[in-house]
Amino acid sequence: MKECRNTAIVLAAGQGKRMHSKIQKQFIELGGMPVLCYSLRCFQESPLIRNIILVTGEEHIDWCKEEIVKKYGFTKVSAVVSGGKERYDSVYEGLSVCRDTDYVLIHDGARPFIDNAIIERGLAAAAETGASVVGMPSKDTVKIADDEGNVKETPDRSNVWIVQTPQIFRYSLIYDAYTSIREKNMTGITDDAMVAEHETGVKIRFSEGSYRNIKITTPEDLAVAEAFLKLF
Repeated sequence: MKECRNTAIVLAAGQGKRMHSKIQKQFIELGGMPVLCYSLRCFQESPLIRNIILVTGEEHIDWCKEEIVKKYGFTKVSAVVSGGKERYDSVYEGLSVCRDTDYVLIHDGARPFIDNAIIERGLAAAAETGASVVGMPSKDTVKIADDEGNVKETPDRSNVWIVQTPQIFRYSLIYDAYTSIREKNMTGITDDAMVAEHETGVKIRFSEGSYRNIKITTPEDLAVAEAFLKLF
């Protein structure tokens, strides 16, 4: 069997201002352990992942090493590095310490309900073109607004997906794309797929995530996550 050489980059450097908590959202306790631990545990247990790079705030590096990595036995974490001012800065820092990696999975540490089936589907999709994003078809009708706050258009709901993470790329593709785009104006860049789209023109495959694969951003999200833990 070919050696697995896939790296998970888990982002845990966000400030989480919308949570209205002194504790950053990825460190808030959920079901007895920090939110961040759930995604780390999934990657730790997945046979498709060789190693994990954890990106956090500089002031939290030592704490994460002791209270997250060591305490919970995440032996696949090969590096804990400092993130940057923006999300894309943090991703670049993670990409810069990857070694001998085929595919990289970039995941938000505030999404605790990733599972191995999501990882497997995402990697299979990425193998087709070199890039994939996890997501789910929108349940709601989506409206596009104009600059004055009026409805401009209504896209066909069957073509609208809600994007999640991980976003998965052939390592050389996404590293080169990030290196290139950092020399340009990155205003409006909100996810890794946009970087790949702008710099490479690669076809990015959708792969099915889960409606449970929520990002914990507000107190309401935390309540939903607690309910998921009880139900599943």
